[in-house]
Amino acid sequence: QVTVMESGGGSVQVGGSLTLSCQHSIGVHGTYYMAWFRQAPGKEREAVAAIFYTATGGEYYAGSVKGRFTIARDKASDNLLYLQMSRLKPEDTAMYYCAQGTRAYGANWDDSRKYNYWGQGTQVTVSS
Repeated sequence: QVTVMESGGGSVQVGGSLTLSCQHSIGVHGTYYMAWFRQAPGKEREAVAAIFYTATGGEYYAGSVKGRFTIARDKASDNLLYLQMSRLKPEDTAMYYCAQGTRAYGANWDDSRKYNYWGQGTQVTVSS
């Protein structure tokens, strides 16, 4: 059974930092892409960041988080992904989802169809 599980969410004050973790049962060698999405109440789900394990590689960020968030894999584990968030703002409040793509899919990095396995989400709340 394929599993994707987020952890690390919580409440933080404006300007603070938080690191989300994503444990995924299919390791990086069976993965093309991984990403973090978020969804705030009343809003559509949006892509936050992605990392490609393809030959071209690369990391991708939404404009709203670029320079504040970092997506990274754990160098000691093939099954762990992080989202390091700093200088958090109230508008970063959302449910954050980890997503995994295990087959090639020709869409932009922020297209949810690119990812075929999803976690249940972890809540991040930023308050002033």
